[in-house]
Amino acid sequence: MSQTFLDRTLDNLRSAWRELRDSTVARGLGFDENENRKERWRNQIEACLARRGGAVSARARAATLGHDFLRLDEAGKKEFLHLLIAEFDVDRDRVSDVVADWTAADDVAERALLEAELRTALVPPFRSLLKEFNSLPQGVKFLVDLRADLLRWRREAPGLGILERDLKTLLAGWFDIGFLELSRITWNSPAALLEKLIAYEAVHAIKSWDDLKGRLEPDRRCFAFFHPGMPDEPLIFVEVALVNGIAGSVDDLINRDEDAVDPGHADTAIFYSISNAQAGLAGISFGDFLIKRVVAELQRDLPNLKQFSTLSPIPGFRSWMQKQVDARNRGEVTGLPAIAGASATVRANRGLPVHIEAAITDCEDLFEPQPSAERPEQVSPETREALEQLCCWYLLNARRPDSGTAFDPVAHFHLTNGARVERLNWLGNGNEAGWQQSFGMMVNYLYDLADIEKNHESYVGQGRIAASGAVKRLAR
Repeated sequence: MSQTFLDRTLDNLRSAWRELRDSTVARGLGFDENENRKERWRNQIEACLARRGGAVSARARAATLGHDFLRLDEAGKKEFLHLLIAEFDVDRDRVSDVVADWTAADDVAERALLEAELRTALVPPFRSLLKEFNSLPQGVKFLVDLRADLLRWRREAPGLGILERDLKTLLAGWFDIGFLELSRITWNSPAALLEKLIAYEAVHAIKSWDDLKGRLEPDRRCFAFFHPGMPDEPLIFVEVALVNGIAGSVDDLINRDEDAVDPGHADTAIFYSISNAQAGLAGISFGDFLIKRVVAELQRDLPNLKQFSTLSPIPGFRSWMQKQVDARNRGEVTGLPAIAGASATVRANRGLPVHIEAAITDCEDLFEPQPSAERPEQVSPETREALEQLCCWYLLNARRPDSGTAFDPVAHFHLTNGARVERLNWLGNGNEAGWQQSFGMMVNYLYDLADIEKNHESYVGQGRIAASGAVKRLAR
């Protein structure tokens, strides 16, 4: 994302809050600019939380505090947030006293009152300040971006995790799917919104305005979720190609190497890019709802569509292979937990089946220090065959040790939504990113509307992955 775009977004927020900060109400609040910085912050926070002077004054105080926060550098922001959680977190002494009173109480009504008091006591005061920010112009966007910063800082400032988790809880409630609006984005949408698509595209970079225009032609669709508190900011968006038959090359879709299809005659909708636009909403999922809502929209407008499929990257495959090669080189057992029903030998040593070990051996020379190929076209037919077998086995069997879910994050997303692994595509993504992720391979996940619920329950409940016969045969 360009720095110019970020600066402009931040300037809009500062400008919106500056008007409140400089209002007659704010000027009459009596903040002392000569105070020590921390003391001024402390007094400002206490004044906001006390809500003296009513809602208008509280809003002006929050705007003053928020505007001052936006002017801080990164170190200053961390200092402010550490003060916020150190001095305005839960009063644990009060919580202990209420718990002691509840333990001693023998009356049901008294216990009910104490339980209500305990719920109140467990809410940190800083949450009230966050809610005050929410009421300001573009306040929701401010809080979303604040959480994005907190996620970025979590390693170097782990103490701020308390605030990040609390903020996530608030945002999850505010961004409930019931509040979101699905809108189609076209070439006639506001230029500022189109600029954001270019900035936020996370899967297949939009290289120019001409590139964007090509993705919004009549045989293409783009849909996004919006929130009423952020009406000009897409939360997540999906790009769709209307074609005949399941597409196997994202380069063809994006570069438009094939003739355009009349949308009224297309039989397949290909979801080829899904991008989360707001880093601060990480872990708050909209993608499953987005796909299902878009399918419903497309079915309504284009009843000729018979298939709904993705053309998806396989971002974990090469790194998974590298782990197996490194483990072998160290003389360790390779493999990750396999699906229920795997052979007793595989489950016992958590290793890979013999034929998969052999396939890794056939592909080992693709890695450093002297890779035999540096792009998909240079891969020999024998190595390609081994790679395809490995990739299908990986999609159906490689699991995360902690959860038992699919190791590949994109696979997990679509499998959770009820899709099935339909087809592997050699040279699906021939650029550098495709090579680094999966040696240029991509995969189609098919959303068969009759089987979505069954596939979802099978994967979430039993860990079973739905796949076509062709994929299963390749994995053997």
